[in-house]
Amino acid sequence: MKVCGVIALAAVVCGTAAAQNTTAPPQLPEQDRALSRQIFKEFIETNSQDSDGSVTAVSLLARKELLKAGFAPEDLILAGPNDRKQNLVVRYRGASGSKLKPVLIICHEDVVEARRADWSTDPYTFVEKDGFFYGRGTQDMKDADADVVVSFIRLKHEGYVPNRDIILALTADEEGGKSNGVSWLLKNRPELMQAAFVINPDGEGPTLQGGKATELLVEATEKTYADYRITATNPGGHSSEPRPDNAIYELMHALLKLEATPFPVELNNVSRSELEQMGKVSSPETAATIQGILKTPPDPQAIADFSKIPEGNATLRTTCVATMLQGGRAPNALPAVASANVNCRILPGHSQEETRKTLVSIFDNPKLTVEYMADDGTISPTAPSRESLPPPPLRADVMDPLKQVTAQMWPGIVIIPSMEIGASDSVYTNMAGLPSYGIGGAAIDDNGNRMHGRDERLGVESYYNSVEFFYLYLKALTK
Repeated sequence: MKVCGVIALAAVVCGTAAAQNTTAPPQLPEQDRALSRQIFKEFIETNSQDSDGSVTAVSLLARKELLKAGFAPEDLILAGPNDRKQNLVVRYRGASGSKLKPVLIICHEDVVEARRADWSTDPYTFVEKDGFFYGRGTQDMKDADADVVVSFIRLKHEGYVPNRDIILALTADEEGGKSNGVSWLLKNRPELMQAAFVINPDGEGPTLQGGKATELLVEATEKTYADYRITATNPGGHSSEPRPDNAIYELMHALLKLEATPFPVELNNVSRSELEQMGKVSSPETAATIQGILKTPPDPQAIADFSKIPEGNATLRTTCVATMLQGGRAPNALPAVASANVNCRILPGHSQEETRKTLVSIFDNPKLTVEYMADDGTISPTAPSRESLPPPPLRADVMDPLKQVTAQMWPGIVIIPSMEIGASDSVYTNMAGLPSYGIGGAAIDDNGNRMHGRDERLGVESYYNSVEFFYLYLKALTK
């Protein structure tokens, strides 16, 4: 689930960078355009949401196309914990005798739940309308799944031999569920995932301002995801005799305290660099605010102004917010139990248990319990105490090819390392000691982000440009 940081702030970037970006990206050849559309359509129209879909079905579609392109069956490995959650690991063989470790690309095939009643079109019908492709996963992230599969096919047809193996892992349950594919493969089939570094296309693509690509984020670190169950209990009673300590009141008071108690501001080397770079291409007003944040000590007013913008606030600190509420047994009885799910996105360098203890301190109410809920729904009185890893270095063998290709695709674009304020599967690869970088190719207008929402869509030309971007980038990475 990709959510960019400060770069997503509306009206931040002025026209300077966009004015340099005047050349149209290279055109995708017509036969590859048709193949790209076909595969994208097949992926979108295959329901892979956790409740009633199948990741395996998407993996099998990809495997079928790769077999047709000439990949050997032994290089197309299906592996997973059950029939619906079969990941596909593809190995594109490099030069014989190469001593270079492979490049690993991770792409999740699952999507966020979508209901037909919420959409103006069927979320699992691929619709082209008004210059956009509509359907669940068009932005997050079946576009990238198709990008890389099509790139592998194009390279295979050309007879291209990379200087090292390229591994593609198409995986389950990044968006939810009990069978995260990257985690499962690292634990159960680690030999399939060994690599020098990881490219995760779940990162942001270029941001468009007025139709021009202005900046490309490289996600060089990310926050840690954690859910906590906050529970209030009391004896309950008859609703004709209200009590100030009924469970819902206790819970609501706690959540109001959480809202009024922001976590402290903390910049790391990536978020500080991100702000520094944005200050150079921002409007004078925004640049002045950023300079105030970067002062030692920071300007309190600049912090306050930046924190009013949700993306800005999330860049500066750990955030925790109530996302689900449950309480009461009958309309005429005081609730004896009420609970809330509080979702936190934790800055690098802090643990889930440290954050749980901070919540306990904020609530300061012994009548409440604060428990950790793991990805599989298991509830525990404590959370993992392992701190998230510091950001990996920006490798020249990742960044130099990226600069080369972006200069070809979008001249004048600014490349900015950033901190992912959401979460992605890079958390698992980074923890496994594989330096991971979020790099996407689909350009999205600064107010056009519909991932996880109704009527998710991606511009038609943005999609085809992203196919060309990954084809060129994979080549540049493995020359």
